[in-house]
Amino acid sequence: MSRKNKGKNKVTVYPDWCKGCGICVEFCPGKVLGLSLEGKAVVEREEDCIRCGFCELHCPDFAIVVSDKEPMENGLSDKDAETPPPPKRTAGKKGA
Repeated sequence: MSRKNKGKNKVTVYPDWCKGCGICVEFCPGKVLGLSLEGKAVVEREEDCIRCGFCELHCPDFAIVVSDKEPMENGLSDKDAETPPPPKRTAGKKGA
């Protein structure tokens, strides 16, 4: 994840959920996040986001979401790519 994906990132911080622990700020390799004067996480340099998801993964309060602004190259969002297909139905079996 060394290349930057300008224009494809969106980092959302939910300040009502943030307790201001600063874990996200410490884990962010691009130094995208900082703490506001109120002690809440804020996005300071979104253009430097490499979309590694460390901030979202390590936030104990689930106050950060990293998402796509545009569809991925294969036309699927990350959520779609992780969703397994529905179970296959077998014709002729009762209850299937």
